[in-house]
Order: sequence, then structure tokens, then C-alpha cells
Amino acid sequence: MAEFECRLKKYRQLKGLTQEQLAEIVGVRRETIMRLEKAQYNPSLKLAIDISRAVDAPIEEIFIFEQSAEG
Repeated sequence: MAEFECRLKKYRQLKGLTQEQLAEIVGVRRETIMRLEKAQYNPSLKLAIDISRAVDAPIEEIFIFEQSAEG
């Protein structure tokens, strides 16, 4: 099973955005941003792209999916 890590908080803060501001820019609720930052929610491809553009960072730097080593 793939493990999910989200570095959104780092990039959002570097851009000087609050959770509320980023949520407004990408068209979701603040709670969605909060859940993403806690790695409790996997974003859709569209949302990941919108967030990537909003914080000026590559998707693969924000959302990390690592495959666990299973035989």
C-alpha cells in the first residue's frame, strides 16, 4: 500500500498564504486544506494541480506517494 506525505504547509507558508486564503484560491473549504496538510486526504488531480500553481511548487514536491516494500 502506498504511503502519503504532504508538504503543503511548508509551501503554503513560504508563499505567505493562510489556509483560508489558499482554500479560496483553489475553490475548496479551509477544512480541506487542513486535512491535506495532515495527510488525511488525497487530493484529486485537478486540486493537486491548482494547489501546485497557487504555491508555485511542483506537484511531486508537495504530494509524496511512496510505495511500501511488500513482497
